[in-house]
Amino acid sequence: MLTKEDKGSIIGDFEVHEGDTGSPEVQIALLTRRVNDLTEHLKAHPKDHSSRRGLLKMVGTRSALLRYVRNRDPKRYQTIIARLGLRK
Repeated sequence: MLTKEDKGSIIGDFEVHEGDTGSPEVQIALLTRRVNDLTEHLKAHPKDHSSRRGLLKMVGTRSALLRYVRNRDPKRYQTIIARLGLRK
């Protein structure tokens, strides 16, 4: 689970301008952190199917945001995936 401090630091690292919380970069970074945390949870609790469904929904949302950024600005897309360590 993301604490308020963790979320603030992620937003600070990926914000496009001051006070930015809605840009695709910030949303993708927050989703990536939640996906990674939930993946670790599911390694310990493999029968937690409701959390697995939530994970799949988050991955789909992140994928849609990445597709949006890739279609709008390919250079920005490359920057995001390089900073987050996503393999695309």
